[in-house]
Amino acid sequence: MSGAGMFRALAVYNFRVWFFGALVSSLGGWMQTTAMSWVVLTELTHGNASAMGLTTALQFAPALILIPVTGRVVDRFDRRTLLFVTESLLGTIALTIGILLILNVMTLPLMLCCAVVAGTAMAFENPVRQAFVADLVAGEFTVNAVSLSSVQFNMARLAGPALAGVLIAVVGSGWVFVLNAATFLVLIVALAVMRTEELLPRHRDASSANMHAALTYLRRRSDLILLFSIVFVSSAFAVNFAVYAAAMAVHFHEPAWGFGLLTSCYAVGSLTGAIFVARQRTVALRRIVAFTFVVAAAVGFSALMPNFWVYAAVCALCGYAIVTQLANANAYMQTHTDPAIRGRALVIYLAFFTGGTPFGAPLLGWAADAWGPRSAVALVGAAALASALVGLAWLVARRRPRRSERSRLVRRVDARYAIGALRPRRPREEASTGHRLRDDGGPA
Repeated sequence: MSGAGMFRALAVYNFRVWFFGALVSSLGGWMQTTAMSWVVLTELTHGNASAMGLTTALQFAPALILIPVTGRVVDRFDRRTLLFVTESLLGTIALTIGILLILNVMTLPLMLCCAVVAGTAMAFENPVRQAFVADLVAGEFTVNAVSLSSVQFNMARLAGPALAGVLIAVVGSGWVFVLNAATFLVLIVALAVMRTEELLPRHRDASSANMHAALTYLRRRSDLILLFSIVFVSSAFAVNFAVYAAAMAVHFHEPAWGFGLLTSCYAVGSLTGAIFVARQRTVALRRIVAFTFVVAAAVGFSALMPNFWVYAAVCALCGYAIVTQLANANAYMQTHTDPAIRGRALVIYLAFFTGGTPFGAPLLGWAADAWGPRSAVALVGAAALASALVGLAWLVARRRPRRSERSRLVRRVDARYAIGALRPRRPREEASTGHRLRDDGGPA
């Protein structure tokens, strides 16, 4: 596929505006994520990885708790309007944290409270942002648009952490949050200049808020249940890169820029993986399972690295594997669900994706404190291997009935040929004229 084909969704004006606005916003978001982890680990505590894990968990717990509410919202109301509200709120929260840090009055309890408020806003913003892509592009562009969204996210992941590390050292952590607040204005402007008449119409009625219908639909889809399970394990362990990478940076006695470098190396691989997925026209569940095995191998191998620089290099491989797995999962979810319930299905999908973080982040922080950072990284690899084996078992079990059906069909065909072989052949004239002949050769 050509490079132009890889960016084909950018031909749509509204998606193009959204892409660049979201890119700036994601850049600020990754700056803030890096700064928050570093502030909790080094400024508000003395290297307490458990506190950092708790802060991360509190940002994602509301997405799991608020499923009934967010599910009713995402398919019922205008998504562009919802994004105006959520982006404004998130920008205000970032500005508040930045001011508290600049004034030197921020404490760990205050940071935990801010994490909960931000997590509540993100519980609405994340599914709306994901589902909004379907309002911008038509069916044939959907896989490419979803993949390009992953590309912009990982472009920001590549630059954001490194930029945050530099800014923390030069101007202080508080200004990183202030700059993130400014990036939300860029996304709000992008939403404002969209051509509303070109947004794809959506059918909305009272049933659009019915979560029971969405749950009933998903319960009948064993492929999506498997997908949710894999995504949950990845979000609980592999995606919590900031937790175990920060612990590894401290283990190697590296300063703030070292943690930023690890995250940027991870982002190099992530961006490569996202571009790889953007070149695909279709997605398959077996590919997701295959990359889950790759995640297990890459992360497990990284736990054995002897020094900081080699570990940083392997982080790129980890980023490639994790993002390729999750970008395929996201694209599969958006292209293999009924459009009428896609928004609610995405709420549930994102609940599994973000809901694993509150479980895994504190566990990884505790493992890093109790057993050492290398053990925490090894735990991530073991969890990925377990989910990959479950996925492989499902794929094998799904193929068996098909093989059995094909075998029964072959046996039936063979039996028919065998019975036909026992029957006497028709005379040559019957084959040519289509008339059955008597034994004496005359017409019957």
